[in-house]
Amino acid sequence: MNISLASSLRGLVVVSVLALAGCSLMPEQVATGTPRSEIETRLGRPTLVHTLPAGTRLQYSGQPSGPWVHNLDLGPDGHLVRYEQVMDAGWLLRHIEIGRWTREDVLRGMGRPAMVERVARFDGEVWSYRFLEATRPRLVHVHLDPSGVVRQLMFSDDQVLGDPVDAVSHP
Repeated sequence: MNISLASSLRGLVVVSVLALAGCSLMPEQVATGTPRSEIETRLGRPTLVHTLPAGTRLQYSGQPSGPWVHNLDLGPDGHLVRYEQVMDAGWLLRHIEIGRWTREDVLRGMGRPAMVERVARFDGEVWSYRFLEATRPRLVHVHLDPSGVVRQLMFSDDQVLGDPVDAVSHP
């Protein structure tokens, strides 16, 4: 088997396993109105819990390896009012507000990042999150300036989960 085909198959297996692991939680099947105690019995302890103006957010994250973050918002009575899987390019582009979102907004919306890095051409931190675009492993990079404000949003292929960049040209 050539290296390119082996790399492609390995990447497909990894993505499939991660997708199935994400399905094992299945928070999208928790009905509106379900109380917090039942949610936690079914899904386990959340990765993070956030206080919202009108309730609480239970966040279940697959980061750093899994490409999903599920937000389950509870009303003041502790019952589920809304569910959302946020690691989706459309959601990211619609919700993250450049120049307005802060570090706290990113944490509340997307949880802890898979990676925190610094790059030479940006004064601040870059928080990276894994997600799938269709079945393709991707990363979203959220650039936070020193005061904690989002200044840029970038997308790239996830070379850890996907094929090496030069697999075809350099077998």
